[in-house]
This record gives sequence, C-alpha cells and structure tokens, in this order.
Amino acid sequence: MKLFADSIPSNEQVTDCVDKAEGLDLKPLRISVLRNVTVEAIESYLQYEAVRIGRRAQVDFGGYDTVVQEANGAAPGLLDDSTDVVLVFLHLSTLSPALADQFATLSPEQIAAEIEFCAGIIRQTIAGIRRQTQATVLWASFEPMAWPALGIQDAQLDNGQAATVQRLNAALREALAAVPSAYVVDLGAVALRLGINRFYDTRYWQMAKAPYSDEALSLTAAEVFKFVRAKLGKTRKCLVLDCDNTLWGGVVGEDGLEGIKLGTTYPGSAYLAFQRQILELHARGVIIALVSKNNEADVWEVFDRHPDMLLKREHIASAYINWQDKAANLRSVAKDLNIATESLVFVDDSAFELGLVEAELPEVATIRVDPRRPSDARWLLSSCGHFDLPNLTAEDRKRGSLYQAERSRRDAAAAASDLAGYCRSLKIGLTLDFANELSIPRLAQQTQKTNQFNLTTRRYSDADMAVLARDPTVEVIGCKAEDKYGDMGIIGTAIVRYRGETAYLDTFLMSCRALGRGIERRFLFEVLASAARRGAQSMSADFIPTAKNQQVERFLPDHGFIHLETLEGGGERYRRDLANLVPDPEDWFEFVKVPWVD
Repeated sequence: MKLFADSIPSNEQVTDCVDKAEGLDLKPLRISVLRNVTVEAIESYLQYEAVRIGRRAQVDFGGYDTVVQEANGAAPGLLDDSTDVVLVFLHLSTLSPALADQFATLSPEQIAAEIEFCAGIIRQTIAGIRRQTQATVLWASFEPMAWPALGIQDAQLDNGQAATVQRLNAALREALAAVPSAYVVDLGAVALRLGINRFYDTRYWQMAKAPYSDEALSLTAAEVFKFVRAKLGKTRKCLVLDCDNTLWGGVVGEDGLEGIKLGTTYPGSAYLAFQRQILELHARGVIIALVSKNNEADVWEVFDRHPDMLLKREHIASAYINWQDKAANLRSVAKDLNIATESLVFVDDSAFELGLVEAELPEVATIRVDPRRPSDARWLLSSCGHFDLPNLTAEDRKRGSLYQAERSRRDAAAAASDLAGYCRSLKIGLTLDFANELSIPRLAQQTQKTNQFNLTTRRYSDADMAVLARDPTVEVIGCKAEDKYGDMGIIGTAIVRYRGETAYLDTFLMSCRALGRGIERRFLFEVLASAARRGAQSMSADFIPTAKNQQVERFLPDHGFIHLETLEGGGERYRRDLANLVPDPEDWFEFVKVPWVD
C-alpha cells in the first residue's frame, strides 16, 4: 500500500513545476527558516507546494544554530512585518546533546535540568519571534526515538528517553499555545507515515548535519502547507461522495439493498470504516454532499433501511442523485450550498468520472477509491489534508447542522409567496458584539475563509485580530444570527479604523449562507451607527475586486456610498456621510442587540 509515497513528487516534477511558475504573476509568500541543523534542501519543496496554491515562495534561511540570536533581533530583515511564515527546526541532537546522545549517563536530576533548559530556549525563542513579527510560526516537533538509549528498558520507565521527548513536545505545545498563530508541525507523524529508515539520511547527518532525507523534507513541506492553506483561506469545505462502490460495495440498482457489501465482515467492514472517517470529518465541520448516477429512491433506501449504514439523511447537506454528468452536478452542489467549486473534494471509484471532473472543474480536488482495495479508502480520506484547520471554532463543529438548517430555510423560501413574508416568518435575531477572547478565532477565520461576500478580502490571523481588538482606534465587530431553525453562529465581521472624525471600513464580510435575508444591510447600518455614535462624521470604504467577490461590486454605492477615487493597483474608494442614518425600511427582524446601546 503506497498511500503516502504516492504523494511525494519526484525531483523532476518539483523542478518542472517551479520552473513553469517563473513566468506567472504569483503573489509572493515569504517564509523565514530558523534552524540548528541543515535543512536548505526543503526550499524547492516549499516552492513547489506554494506554486500548487498559486503563490511564489521566497525562502530565507537563518544561520546554522543561531536560532535564539535571530529570534532576538540578530538578523535584521529575516523576521519583520513582511514575513508570512516562520519555520523553526530545533533538532534535539544540537539543542541538547546530553538528552539525545548521552542519555544513559544522566541522573534523573540532570534529565530534569536539561528539559527545563530546552523549555527555556523554546520560550525565549518564541517570545523573540513574536516581538519581531506577527507571522504564522510553524515549529517542527522533536521526533520520537526509534532506538532509545536504554533499549527495551526505556518503554518501562516514566523518565526514559522516549518519555523525555514526549515531555519536551508537551513543553513546546504549551509555549506555542500561549502565543497566537503559533503551531506544532508533527515531525513524528511524518516519520511514521514515511518509515524511519526513509525519514533520516545518516550519511548527510554525519557529513553536513543534515538529518532528514529528501522524502522527509518533501512530506514536511506538504505538512507545513496544510497550515499555510488554512492561513490563506484555501481549506476546502465540502466532501462530495459517490455512492456505489464508494459508500458501499456493489451497485444498489443491480444488487439490491440486501446484495450490497456493507457490514462488519470484509469487504463490507472496509466501507463501514470509510463511513466512520466521513463522520469524523462531519464532526469537524466538513459539509457532506452526494453526487451519484443512480435512481434516487434506491440510494435513499440504503440510507433509511440498511441496518449497517452509518451515514444518515441528516448528515447530507446537498444531494444530486440522477443520470446527469457529475461535473454539472458538482456545480449544482456548490450553487446549492453557496460555496465555490474550489471548496469541493469529490470521491469516486470511477477513473472515467474523475477524469471528466478534472477536465471540466480542475479546481475541484479528487480522490479515487479503488473498489479492488476498499480497505484503503479510509486512509486516503484521512491523509488528504484538504480539510485541515489548526483551530476548530464552535461554528466549525456545528457546521453540518447549520447547513441542514439552511436547507430547511431554502425549502421554506421556495414555498413562500414573497420575500418579506418569508423573512418575517423566520423570526431572525441579530446580536452584534465587539471582538473578545472567545470570538477572535472565529472572526479571524472568517477573514481567512470568506471570499465571495467580502469587500476587501484582507486576511487576518488570530494574532492580528487580537492586536486589532486591543487597539483603541479600531473596532472589530462580529454579527451573530439566529432564527426559528436554530443558531447560525457568527456570520459577519466588520473592522473599522478611526482617524479623527473619519471612520474607515477596513473589512466587511458575510458568510454566504446568511445572505438574502437583509442581514447584510442591517449589519452595515449598525456598523455605521456605531461609528456615528463614536463621533465620526463620515465613513470611507474600499472595494478591492478579486476573482470571487463580484457580487459585492455594487454593495457600497447601493447603500449610500459616493465614489471618491480609483485606487492604485485596482479597486474603488467610497465615502458615506453619517448624519441622519435611517434603518432599512424592510425591518423584519425579531430583535437586534448591539453592545453600544443599554
């Protein structure tokens, strides 16, 4: 089984991909690497991963084993406001030769002292990095010991070498958790996937203090870019599933309910394991949809009546079960859920169907499950990384139920005779509040993930948002919505900067699932009203066009903003007077709560 080896590009693929990108106008991504080992060979793999998401990586390396000095300002220009990502490699053999190579000679007291020494270096380094830059920090963990110094005795000891590495990683996690936008890159998991004999290169370790093989660096770069994709708002949102020979073995239209393979014995057990993994993703907030060439009644019969079916109707946010081509149905799923097709991951057993999707919708990620090896399906899905996020918010965890409630709203809208009557029937309530410790992760995530209803698509990390929330010249406002179908969570974010008597709308965005009910208009009114209460006489705002936010091109002029100028580099600037603000006459909200009114 080559589930992970297949994801490692050849040197020729890496070189060809990076070379072809030379002529493309790609936005730069600046990555600074601090290290106490030789890892320069990772540069080409970072560049390769960057090109795959439409960026050009500029990789700068600090000096060998000068991590602490550089973290504390010894290398001007390595860490600054232009840095996007900081990678840190602190290899144990260089950081603490005693723990790595002389462990059997140490007393318990000496082990504890070395652990505290390493923890102090970690804390000092992360604090120094954060003083210089608010970039995302990605820190490679200490790898587990494949052959611990005490041999088989080591596993019996609470203070053995393996346990000591675990304590060091716990100290690393604790130090990074205290700093916004700082995360552990799990090198132990990378080593496990690759195999320890392929993870290390012992020759180059002795020759150049370069411990990791090219394969290890390739997989590490891929792991790093799971975080980068999340930072840039490129994490995918929706898993779209075929049914026959994907969710179960066989073809339900031919084999019937009793004839398909789904149960506790092989091969049916492999499909159960695959469905368990799907439910794990659903619990993480991934939207689940179906696209299947089938008779609809046959498919729903399996969902409703098969005793071993783990997926249920209530897990499915959108379903297109018909005989149309799957590319067209995937477009319909995206439209149905009000998300971009690039947010989709499509799983099918048919190479033909996947080839059609790849040709028609190259932005859709595809995964093929081989019906000859159904036991691989679970691992293919769990290892893909398309849905990975460094943090999960409350809204993430309940996204499946949010989209199910949204489906109920759509059904009600289709049955309603007029928009106003429909919106009143929803009994919508809005609650606006300033950013706080609980809401900052979600507000930052919205700036990273929202592309369509977003005036400027400026991206802010948790650390950025925390800084803005503390700034007395800035207001960060979140908008929560609820209705008779349930709590929608935080669905809007506004960032307002104040300059004397002028307010500047830095960011205004809304989750697409909340559009079409006047929420965006009322949210904007309340943001304007907040600025007026603060003493601002006018508010300026920009529209910066992207490939995805055309729907908000007219939002500002349609809401009383007057055009001022065209911005250098693209975009338009508008201004609105804040005197005599009046709410939209279509005021059908059950309640609107704002923190600036008692």
